[in-house]
Amino acid sequence: MSMNFPSSGHPDFPTPKQLGYYFPAEFAKHEATWLSWPHKEESWPGTIHKVYPAYSQFVKILTLSEKVRINVANEQLRESAIVHLQTAGVDLSQVEFFFHPTNDAWCRDHGPAFLVNPNSDIKKVIVDWGYNAWGNKYPPFDLDDVIPSLIGKHFDIPVFHPGIVMEGGSVEFNGKGTVLTSTCCLLNENRNPHLNQNQIEQYLSDYYGIDQVLWVDEGIVGDDTDGHIDDTIRFVNEDTVLSVVETKVEDANYDLLQQNLKSLSKMRLLNGKQLNVIELPMPDDVVYDGMRLPASYANYYISNGHVIVPTYRSDKDEKALEIISQCYPEREVVGIDSTEIIWGLGSFHCLSQQEPAV
Repeated sequence: MSMNFPSSGHPDFPTPKQLGYYFPAEFAKHEATWLSWPHKEESWPGTIHKVYPAYSQFVKILTLSEKVRINVANEQLRESAIVHLQTAGVDLSQVEFFFHPTNDAWCRDHGPAFLVNPNSDIKKVIVDWGYNAWGNKYPPFDLDDVIPSLIGKHFDIPVFHPGIVMEGGSVEFNGKGTVLTSTCCLLNENRNPHLNQNQIEQYLSDYYGIDQVLWVDEGIVGDDTDGHIDDTIRFVNEDTVLSVVETKVEDANYDLLQQNLKSLSKMRLLNGKQLNVIELPMPDDVVYDGMRLPASYANYYISNGHVIVPTYRSDKDEKALEIISQCYPEREVVGIDSTEIIWGLGSFHCLSQQEPAV
């Protein structure tokens, strides 16, 4: 019988942090990567069929070093997924399907947050944050909202319910007690209007098991999540970040990203160290139907063996891959064309959620 814990403030139930659990960095070892198979036509209006080749390529690279666990609605969707994966030459022995229906494909935001405590009898727990499709922008989201609890039930993993809205793409961890996030997203009144910054920090601390919250202000233009951190700043290791920059002064992203750089330069980690900041260029504008899309090289995903980077048929692709390669010398960096996927307003990091090994 899987256990469910109510939100904080309940005297009988300690928080994950009090129990010694924490959210590992993405570059720590994984047991698996979780995905929710894309099926929502409205997310890729008129082009959903075009996302499957790149998506299947993504799965293929993941399976080279870890298991891939995919949420699908039913047998029909599973069969359809298998055809796409077989076409891409994916090793299906590394893929597990789960009949967990979703509204959409963005597993980073609706998937489970896995916390670990290697010293506990129960080594892994799940936090099931509330999910409202980025401030109620894309209803319905009722199926997505319960995905973490379904996964907890399937694997008999305890599930905590903080009772507030939080998305995986809005938080970036160094695995040593620090989380990076953005005020434009977490303090947006469309998420948790009843909470102030200190209260949100307390939730982050209690339910991600961290000791320090570092805030930047800005996201990138075209990002419908109100500025998720996984499009702007990523931890390479415990004290190094990649931060995206725009080189064209006249570009709408230029000042926003310079502001983030300024904020990063003033930050100190728990040990007093300054962050080592490496600049990552933004791609050339990706525009579809007259709309600027939130294309960013920072939306890469780190698997056990690879760093999978979205590319955009841009002159900057090679440079970005080179910079990211230097940051992850122990992993192979792979670029996959994300031009069709980004029309859904997200890329590989938005589509995936890691399950840590413990």
